Amino acid sequence: MRVGTTVIGDRVRTPRTRASIGIARRDITPPTGIRAKNWGPADWERSEGAHRPFELTALAVIGGDRRPRLLLAVDGTWWRRVADEHRVRGAILGALGLDPDQLMISLSHTHAGAVLCAADAHLPGGELIPGYLDMLATRGAEAGREALQTAAPGLIEWTTGRCGLAADRELDLDGRALVGFNPTTVADDTVTIGRVSVDDVVRATLVNYACHPTTLAWQNREVSPDYVGALREVVETATAAPCLFVQGASGELAPREQYTGDTAVADRHGRSLGHSVLAALDSLPEPGDDLTLTGVVESGAPLAIWAGHPTEGGGGAAGSLTSVELPLRALPTLDELAEEWKDIDGRSREERLGRARNLRDGYIDGPSVQHPLWAWRLGDAVIIGHPGEAYSRLQTTVRARFPGTPIVVMNLTNGPGFVYLPTREAYERGAYQAWQTPLAPGALELLEEHACAAVAELLDH
Repeated sequence: MRVGTTVIGDRVRTPRTRASIGIARRDITPPTGIRAKNWGPADWERSEGAHRPFELTALAVIGGDRRPRLLLAVDGTWWRRVADEHRVRGAILGALGLDPDQLMISLSHTHAGAVLCAADAHLPGGELIPGYLDMLATRGAEAGREALQTAAPGLIEWTTGRCGLAADRELDLDGRALVGFNPTTVADDTVTIGRVSVDDVVRATLVNYACHPTTLAWQNREVSPDYVGALREVVETATAAPCLFVQGASGELAPREQYTGDTAVADRHGRSLGHSVLAALDSLPEPGDDLTLTGVVESGAPLAIWAGHPTEGGGGAAGSLTSVELPLRALPTLDELAEEWKDIDGRSREERLGRARNLRDGYIDGPSVQHPLWAWRLGDAVIIGHPGEAYSRLQTTVRARFPGTPIVVMNLTNGPGFVYLPTREAYERGAYQAWQTPLAPGALELLEEHACAAVAELLDH
């Protein structure tokens, strides 16, 4: 049975959100020539075109508490500095008159997008970054305003599917911890899906899946949404409505086949996820219906007749913006890191040092950090988001704790805190994510417990 589906007497209840709902979209394709060097081995710095369009899609939900909430699903890489994230999100909040708890901006995390770091303006292609950040803020505010202003009574009906695209990417080879497909470990394959409808017509599909968009790497010179582009094409062709993708807790998950310049591979990955989404959508009854036992027909056998029947429910809404204190590990200085990495390729060394420098700016100011968590209860479902890159244990833990509730779990949402949250085992094996993060072992577990407490409090409303 699908996650969140419950049996009540002669009725199979589909979990739903009943609210005023609005959808809007803007094109945010980065300009050709913008800095898109996201990989150490890349011997180029400016993009040379676009594989597929980049989209920003707004979902506005005004639930039973009458407090508007806005989710922006954005094709984008990752924030490298707190100042840039604050600049964009702050501009959108100000333009729309929203409080910080009312807005979640979720980045898809494509590794083939524009560099989102204004401090790189002096580098080739970097002169286009500040203007691109301003464009993100402007179009985010435009889409958000349109979604809020056009919101009409509707439904989000929730279901789950399965997709085998994501794989564990922690491979040990001759005692060295690599970032690549590990065929001995089973990855979380859950796809959480929300079908959005107004007046019984599908208006959008929300897709939450955990898998790094790292298909395309240094060989590819075009900006690309990676597999998310083909996912959207498959779902939107079938539903005639926008598809919003939000990245799950994918710290250790990625496609089996990746690090290529072949865009056909990214498209194949997206199609596999898209078809999984369509299969799950086709398991739902018509909008607003629950599958109901309507009677018995006598034939060669007594036949139980189940059919869709209109139902109510799914109202109510609540939200919170909280933070959890996370410990830091002893961090090497930038000079010590430069010495440690002195023998690797120069381009890769500078990429590593740049990331380490940015991680220390605006997030770390003491022996611990305050890591934010956004949580919304929308009818029968809960959406949680945080800015870090948590391992998939975050989503499996929270969903296991609340098995009757559809829960969307989003990495790379708002800020500050664009850091990995690995498992203790990842620290022990010397995984990249563990030595790259400033957080100490145990941070993931603290976030898990905090997230579970936040969800429990919302469900008690």
